[in-house]
Amino acid sequence: MDAIRGLQCAVILAFVLVAIDESAAADRAHGRSIAQRWCSECHVVAPGQRHGSDTVPTFAQIGASEQFDEGRLSAFLAAPHHSRMPNLSLTRSEIADLVAYIKAKQP
Repeated sequence: MDAIRGLQCAVILAFVLVAIDESAAADRAHGRSIAQRWCSECHVVAPGQRHGSDTVPTFAQIGASEQFDEGRLSAFLAAPHHSRMPNLSLTRSEIADLVAYIKAKQP
């Protein structure tokens, strides 16, 4: 039983270290560029944006949400097929940058 618990702790620690490493290396400016290029057709990604759909949340709303979780958002963006969004085929680095940009929208 102790071996299983130790293995679970090691796996959790590995995920935490990867998340910390990716967020530390993330480039918010590049994330904004990705957002403006790929996301702004539907989402309002920056203040002053003049178009976007009113049926999807703004990036400010996503970042401010109590359910905001970097890991879940990264996993969602990395999934090959989104039910509600086009397949963007972003790299892990691009996903980290985009998530860092959205996280910066938190109040």
